[in-house]
Amino acid sequence: MSTASFYSDLPELNQFLAITNPSHYQPVPRDWYVVITDIVNSTQQVAAGKYREVNFLGASSIIVILNLTSDHELPFIFGGDGASVLIPSTLYKPAQLSLLALQQIAEAEFRMRLRVAMIPVADLMDANQTVAVAKVRISDHYTQAAIIGGGLTYATDLAKHPDQSYSYSYKNYLNELSPETANFSGLECRWQDIPSHHGEAVSLIAMATGSDWQTNGQTYSQLIQEIYRIYGDDCQLNPVSPDKLRLSFSYQKLITETKVRTKSARWWYRWLYLVMIWLGNLIGTILMRYGIATGEVDWGKYKAIVIGATDYRKLDDILKMVISGTSTQRQLLEKFLESQYRQGKLVYGIHVSDRVLMTCLVLGRNGQHVHFIDGADGGYTLAASAMKARLAHLVKT
Repeated sequence: MSTASFYSDLPELNQFLAITNPSHYQPVPRDWYVVITDIVNSTQQVAAGKYREVNFLGASSIIVILNLTSDHELPFIFGGDGASVLIPSTLYKPAQLSLLALQQIAEAEFRMRLRVAMIPVADLMDANQTVAVAKVRISDHYTQAAIIGGGLTYATDLAKHPDQSYSYSYKNYLNELSPETANFSGLECRWQDIPSHHGEAVSLIAMATGSDWQTNGQTYSQLIQEIYRIYGDDCQLNPVSPDKLRLSFSYQKLITETKVRTKSARWWYRWLYLVMIWLGNLIGTILMRYGIATGEVDWGKYKAIVIGATDYRKLDDILKMVISGTSTQRQLLEKFLESQYRQGKLVYGIHVSDRVLMTCLVLGRNGQHVHFIDGADGGYTLAASAMKARLAHLVKT
């Protein structure tokens, strides 16, 4: 019996808070794989000002796998400097080839090393680790996966472990492999950095430290409800707002997409692609400003569609959110987080910026969208470093 439709067949949850209830999750089939990607030494890359490139490569590792399917229905989580994707066994070889091609591009174009690991769910189950998935409807154009059970965290540790990663990690050892092997259709990075409409953009990573998922679910539920109490409803805390959303005409902003999407093309083709983005953004700006409808797309409503499909909050064993707010609100959040940390309920890290960046997967202007959000100047990567420091201190004490 085929398990390839496992994720497509999952029932959809209608509220984000419902992801904190373990009863809404289903275990991933034994014959599936957990794909882990991340940029090696991403903290140093971010410190060198390359946070946009780091984010874009992380998103790229998702789209090259989604484009192997006809319906793009796979569970994935964007992590800032990488991603996690769950795939059926039928996609194992093509996903491996696509990711190896992406490794080539990361090294050749950005001088970055993309770590790739593909871990059988069977190996995780044999190690008494669980990977369970739920699906929540975010908007008409986007359903988001949530993943719990601890198996994803365990898989990430395997991918990075110096003694155990060899069995699962892949280097670009296929000399005949062409960058054309990877399909980047739908991958875009065409918006300006988006200023917070309340002054701050807080990248939060929090990991519950209870001994079971019922307890951890309650911890996440309390945290999410406290965030709502401090920051307000989704419209208030979502870091993307229509009046701040503008297309970019900056070479520095648009060249990242150009390098990936044109791969090893000649210089003149790259410049042509860059000019086409620039012209497309000019036309898009006019269409959105005057609310013009073309074909199936009502450009007057396009920004609302984009905002509705942002992934500014997610759960993959760890709660990750990018929140717009004031410094006073952030201080209240930190006070709550520190209280929960001292009680041993969670560890956390935050990074504060004044804006966010957005990397987009647009699989149809009037179809599937997902817009990955991260805090500028480091976002999730630096928040994760802060969380790891607290975790290390907790272990020592």
